[in-house]
Amino acid sequence: MTMGVQEEEWQLRTRLAECYHLISYHGWTEMIFNHISVRLPGEPKRYLVNAFGLNYDEVTPENLLVVNADGQLVGDASSKPNPAGFALHGAIHAARDDIHCIIHTHTNAVCAVAMKQDGFSHDNFYGAQLFGRVGYHDFEGITLYDEERPRMLASLGDKHVLVLRNHGIAVGESDVARAFFLLWTVQRAAEIQCHAGMIPGADVIIADTVKQACARDAARLIARSSAADKMFDAAVRKMRRERGPLWPGDKT
Repeated sequence: MTMGVQEEEWQLRTRLAECYHLISYHGWTEMIFNHISVRLPGEPKRYLVNAFGLNYDEVTPENLLVVNADGQLVGDASSKPNPAGFALHGAIHAARDDIHCIIHTHTNAVCAVAMKQDGFSHDNFYGAQLFGRVGYHDFEGITLYDEERPRMLASLGDKHVLVLRNHGIAVGESDVARAFFLLWTVQRAAEIQCHAGMIPGADVIIADTVKQACARDAARLIARSSAADKMFDAAVRKMRRERGPLWPGDKT
């Protein structure tokens, strides 16, 4: 690798490690399970992902693994990836050139919404931003098998949010900050939907034309502005202020 590529990869490793720590900081982890993956610069079929067995707050730029689209380890490493991750992550990475980072979570709110036949409500501020942007995939068990890949991709279509029914959520975007921004929107939508469902009385329904405009503007905000980077950086600064260095040698 050239020095430029090495520097770009290190920056990406640092960004991804920060994202793992942010997921831990917000309480969105699932013990040692689930994944965040990101495509390597100049390597369309290779990705960075966490080593299986680490807590998210134990991830560092150095201990991230390089895998291919089948989740197979590239190069020498004492740790191994979780094979369950790339039935989902590998399928999306291999099929969608516009998606470079994928985050998968099982938070209580997201799992509750994934249990519901109607899925996400689009009648709250955050849910409206997801109108027409969510795909749904029926539960087939633990995502371990390659034969499920084409069906997951068909369920996702050209969208960036995939609800795994009875399971959880996966979001994919062009980089780490934008994937985190989208995940945060999905998480907030799920939380508000769950809270609203506990309050007696009918919900106020938003007109489809308003939902469409809201979803369009939200997608543009992620794609065409620096808002996602600013939000991600602000979240990392806050986390470092409260937690201190995230790993040995980390600069606060």
